[in-house]
Amino acid sequence: MIRREKSGFETAGGNLMGVMLDTIGQLIASYLQKEVPGYEPFTPSDPEHVRGVIQPGDVVLVEGNNRISGIIKYLTQSTWSHAALYVGPIDGASEPDGEPHVLIEANIGEGVTSSPLSKYFPYHTRLCRPVGLSYEDRHTVCRYAINRIGFGYDTKNIVDLMRYLIPMPVPQRWRRRMIAFGSGDPTKIICSALIAQAFDAVRYPILPKITKAGSRRARKEILHIRDSSLYMPRDFDISPYFEVVKPTIVHGFDYTALHWADKQKPLEEVAGEFSVFQEEIWSPSLVPEAVDEETALPQMTAVAAAESAA
Repeated sequence: MIRREKSGFETAGGNLMGVMLDTIGQLIASYLQKEVPGYEPFTPSDPEHVRGVIQPGDVVLVEGNNRISGIIKYLTQSTWSHAALYVGPIDGASEPDGEPHVLIEANIGEGVTSSPLSKYFPYHTRLCRPVGLSYEDRHTVCRYAINRIGFGYDTKNIVDLMRYLIPMPVPQRWRRRMIAFGSGDPTKIICSALIAQAFDAVRYPILPKITKAGSRRARKEILHIRDSSLYMPRDFDISPYFEVVKPTIVHGFDYTALHWADKQKPLEEVAGEFSVFQEEIWSPSLVPEAVDEETALPQMTAVAAAESAA
């Protein structure tokens, strides 16, 4: 079999096409990553509580506010559009103010990067913790993600990016496949896929293994989502193997210490007069008392007796 060598013109043309696709891909990625103005989380994160409870191996789910976040929320029918893995301080990675990078995440157009925890304090977040994961396996999961820092997202895969620009109705059974349809290796470095691969390295489950389903189509779907490229951020939230950690109540919660805007907190000397349980207060009985037959009844007047006889 005789192979024809590519000419210099063909090679140059291929390189030029690659540069053009890469440039267009970067523009699309930049557009998708732009934040939508007017976002205000209903329940923003509490930095003090989050820093006090988060542990290596925890998955941080984020309610993003960029253009692609809205599309992912629609496709997944979930609040969460992004996921990051907390791995603890990373050597040599920090912010200019000295804050260490502790999160590993993957973004379109950027690939796998590290970030500080404060990056998502202005957002609505949720902590999901793998239950029963050993210290050794926890370290392996974190090391797996750290070793992939620098892996890039292939912006030449235009199909992988342009499908997010088509705001058309998608049947529910196809929404999960939309995230991985037409993609190759680059899509496997999306946020949730990277984390899924890290936990798969120690064979830790994310979604339950279901052996029975209502229909043949549903059974195929459940078996198909084992591929890491089809995992979504919400899968860590609904997984029976991940615990949802509430930073504000994990160390106890005293609702009486809250200060409400519409009702001022009572002064200490006034509040001290009241106990948690109200003391018993005497009140008259609702049951009628028994009549004492020995007590003489009042004599009826003549007029009253006459009216009674009539």
